[in-house]
Amino acid sequence: MIFGTFDILHPGHLSFFKQAKKYGDYLIVSVARDINVKKIKGKLPRNNEGKRLNQVKAAGIANKVILGHLKDPYDMIIRINPDVICLGYDQQRFTEKLAEFFPKIKIVRLKPYKPEIYKSSIIMKAKKHKNKKTKVLSLLYCFFVLMF
Repeated sequence: MIFGTFDILHPGHLSFFKQAKKYGDYLIVSVARDINVKKIKGKLPRNNEGKRLNQVKAAGIANKVILGHLKDPYDMIIRINPDVICLGYDQQRFTEKLAEFFPKIKIVRLKPYKPEIYKSSIIMKAKKHKNKKTKVLSLLYCFFVLMF
């Protein structure tokens, strides 16, 4: 079983699904609810939970794709009682007590897939850098227009 937002699926997510599937015969993917993503990340995902759920299903790797619980992040684990929970290399939320709360479930942290390319924070840094560059170019253009 794995959990995540999975907003804008990319090869890193697909690698995560494939790695997780190797730990069992049946992979269940729990897609985070919009309201929970907003609570955790401070903003809504670009794609709503229904679209994200359908994109994960369309990837064709998971045996079952479900929406996460609205209030209790551990509820799905209690209901499904998986043999293994696989975590992404950078997943931190609600993971620190998994082994304590669920001692009979094997917890595995998976390897990153090309983090220098697909890590979200690196993508965001590149976007910010591009935005700063655009602002500087806009300011320079305004300066030259005013000068001449």
